[in-house]
Amino acid sequence: MAGLRLCFACSLVVLAVLTWPLPSAIAAPGIAETKAIAEEAFIYGLPLVMNYAVMYEYAVDTKSSQFKALFNEIYNMHRVATYEDTAIITPNSDTPYSMAWLDLRAEPRVLSVPAVAKERYYSVQLTDGNTYNSGYIGSRATGSEPGAYLVVGPDWTGGTPAGITQVFASTTPFAFAIFRTQLFNPEDMPNVEKVQGYQAQPLSAFLKQPAPPAAPTIAFLPATTEGIKTHYYEYLTAALEFVPPAPED
Repeated sequence: MAGLRLCFACSLVVLAVLTWPLPSAIAAPGIAETKAIAEEAFIYGLPLVMNYAVMYEYAVDTKSSQFKALFNEIYNMHRVATYEDTAIITPNSDTPYSMAWLDLRAEPRVLSVPAVAKERYYSVQLTDGNTYNSGYIGSRATGSEPGAYLVVGPDWTGGTPAGITQVFASTTPFAFAIFRTQLFNPEDMPNVEKVQGYQAQPLSAFLKQPAPPAAPTIAFLPATTEGIKTHYYEYLTAALEFVPPAPED
């Protein structure tokens, strides 16, 4: 809580600096308006900051206790989540996770799912840097049949390639695919592992075409979910680099 109050105090200082001095024709905002602007800015930025910190811990910092896999690789948890899985709040304990952070800058990524028994729930939640849900794959959304689904970034202008079941568009160049596979009981884990034959591959590999040039390497600002309390504005600045402005902004 102290960290949040510190961030709020910092926001007031930043706003004061940015609005001084003002042309004589424009009145400076009062305390109440400044407070309201600061609160709105904090609320707007918090999901972006939390998402950035999780991305860094999961896919960038290989020494983090929360690290899962590098970008564009799927990590399969052959266990249920526990209290030691701290990067994301209250993960499910009855759906072992698979996950992949997708770098969509060079080209889209194809997520392929196997056939899954109809009595077993599974889902793939697709989110982006805005923390928007861009779509769902799974027993409730697309059925239990196998399929290949394309995840594209904001700069993608192509159509639906042959062999692709459906296209999902991310508003940001980095997206998060969260797979959940139902576990019926502890003895069911080997069956879950068989279902976790999910795949992620570049569109060029899926189409058996030459790959485009690789995207530039990024020197990400180090971040942790714990560090949000004291480094909120540094993290927000870093996160906004990968969140293109949207019309609603």
